Amino acid sequence: MAGNHVRPLMALGALFVSLTVVGCGSSSSPAGSSAQASTASASSGAIGASVAGQPLTVYSGQHQQTVEALVKDFEARSGVKVQLRSGDEAELANQILQEGSASRADVFYAENPPALTNLEERGLLAPVGATTLTAVSANDSSAKGDWVGVSARTAAFVFNTDKMSASSAPASVRDLAGPAWKGKLGVAPGETDFAPIITRMIKSEGQDATKRWLEGLKANAKVYNSNEDLVAAVNRGEVQGGIIDHYYWYRLRDEVGAGKVHTALHYFTPGDPGALVDVSGAAVLSASKHQAAAQAFLAYLTSTSAQTIIATSQSYEYPLITGVQNTKVSQPLAQVGTVASPAELGDGKQALQLLQDAGLL
Repeated sequence: MAGNHVRPLMALGALFVSLTVVGCGSSSSPAGSSAQASTASASSGAIGASVAGQPLTVYSGQHQQTVEALVKDFEARSGVKVQLRSGDEAELANQILQEGSASRADVFYAENPPALTNLEERGLLAPVGATTLTAVSANDSSAKGDWVGVSARTAAFVFNTDKMSASSAPASVRDLAGPAWKGKLGVAPGETDFAPIITRMIKSEGQDATKRWLEGLKANAKVYNSNEDLVAAVNRGEVQGGIIDHYYWYRLRDEVGAGKVHTALHYFTPGDPGALVDVSGAAVLSASKHQAAAQAFLAYLTSTSAQTIIATSQSYEYPLITGVQNTKVSQPLAQVGTVASPAELGDGKQALQLLQDAGLL
């Protein structure tokens, strides 16, 4: 995502508050047999004529350039006319919640699992077609089958190669709260993809220890509004390193040119809370009046055609289906780590609260 990211994570907080005060609207029936037929057709890359001419509204918190390419290809294959609304996932999820059964969204395409989990817990998502779900590993999607994983990314430590070597990069994300990193670290705590690391830390270390870790980060670090700002600051030598999602480094390289890159990526030890691999996922809204077209779009996202677009795009994310690989990144997904289950990441409420308690938000 781009732009100001502190506000979007706070919007996730607003979503949590809304969950307690806004009731769910009535839901339409889950996708029926016609949607299942479209799902089967789209999975093979050929979308049935039954959805041609239908309109579809997609709320997307994913990388806009890549999603626009996916939508264009889907429209050409299906005859469906897609209206795409791109924005920050927390704000879009909050709007869906507030709109309830009156939401204009047919599909919600999110960057991280917690936003989807929150909507799932309120019964706002329809079951995904079985054929679509089987296109990716069961661990990459909702355990309830209400949303499907589409792509993956990994957390990484970016460091300035003029100021430190790979051998001195931290083995664990825990190390960054120590005195050795005083004044050398940058963080972007308002990023929605920072919160899942905190959730993993809570599960590993407990809530009190995680709060102390966050307080250590605050004492050590300069705070940036976004991962884009953070990776650029590391490249300038303003700070020596920081935690980002891996693709921000590749985008910086594209933006400034390989000859002006003074940074490298370092991956935390497997099993460490910072060695996070999580998914972006998509769901059909239960209130959608275009269930067949919405199910066909999800099936398309898990097809070879769509996954190839993802693998070759400038988003630098990892496709999830077998047989499609991203050769534009240096580390294959299998070497980076195991995708964190959505259940492990939860809804992000505790992480947000600890960020606020520690004064990082």
